[in-house]
Amino acid sequence: MSLLNEYIQKEQQLKQLQEDLQRLEGDQRLKSELEFKSKLEALMNEFGKRPADVVALLEPSGEQRSAAPKAAASSSRRKRRLKVYKNPHNGEVIETRGGNHKGLRSWKDEYGEETVESWLQQDS
Repeated sequence: MSLLNEYIQKEQQLKQLQEDLQRLEGDQRLKSELEFKSKLEALMNEFGKRPADVVALLEPSGEQRSAAPKAAASSSRRKRRLKVYKNPHNGEVIETRGGNHKGLRSWKDEYGEETVESWLQQDS
C-alpha cells in the first residue's frame, strides 16, 4: 500500500472515530455514567479509599451469593478421565468419560464386563 493510500485510509478512520465520539458525547447514558464516576472518585478521595477497597466492601470474600457458588463449584470440578476402548473383533473405538456410553453398555452385555475392560487402550 502506498503512503498516500495509507494516509487517506487513516484520515477516513479518524473522521469515523470523531463522529462516533460526538455521538457518544450526546448519549445521556454516557453522561450519567461519567457523572457517577466523578462522584464516586470524589467520595473515594474524601475518605482516602482506593478502588480495591470499594470492591472489597461491595463483595466481601466471606459472603456467598446464591448464583455464584453454584457456577464456581461446577466449573472448578475436575473432569473425569477419558477412557478409550478398542474392540478387537471389529476395530471399533469408543471414547468415554463415564460408564453409561450406549455402545460400551452393549459391548459389556455381549462380551462381558471383564472382557471389555481388558480392551481399555488409554486411561488419562
